Amino acid sequence: MRTKAKPANTKTTPLLAGVAGEYFVAAELSRRGHIASISLRNTRGIDILATNASASRSVTIQCKTSQWSKTSWMLSEKCESFVSENHFYVFVVLGGPLERPHYHVVPSAAVAKFVRDDHSNWLATPGRHGQAHVDNPVRNFHDKANAYLERWDLLGL
Repeated sequence: MRTKAKPANTKTTPLLAGVAGEYFVAAELSRRGHIASISLRNTRGIDILATNASASRSVTIQCKTSQWSKTSWMLSEKCESFVSENHFYVFVVLGGPLERPHYHVVPSAAVAKFVRDDHSNWLATPGRHGQAHVDNPVRNFHDKANAYLERWDLLGL
C-alpha cells in the first residue's frame, strides 16, 4: 500500500525541527573548519561542543530552532543564570525546504540580559484588558535588528 507523501512546505514537528537545527549548526561549524560534536540528549543546556582545529579553544552551544522565517525563540528562565564566557546560543531559522538556514550566534551573557530585561518589561506592562501579567518561567529572545545574524566570529574559534 502506497502512502501519500507530505507536501514540501509542511512544517515538521518541533522535536524534529530542533534536531535538524542542531545538525545544521554542527554542519555549518564543520564547513567553517571547526570540530563540532553533538552532545547526548541528557546534557543540560549544551547541544554542541565546538573546538577550533588546533584544539586551543572550545565553546559550548545551545541551539534553538524556529521554522520558516520566525525570528523569535522561546526559552526558560534557566537561561538567565546559565551564563559563561564560553557558552553561546545559536538560534536557527530553518526557512523553507529549498532555503539555507539562517543563524543568530549570541553569547550567553547577551541572551541572559535580553531575556531578563524583556521579561521585566513584560511584567511591568498591563495585559490586553489592563490586568497585570502573572510571572512564569517562559522567556523569549528575538533579534529583530539582526545584530547577531551569522556572527560566527563571536565564538572566537
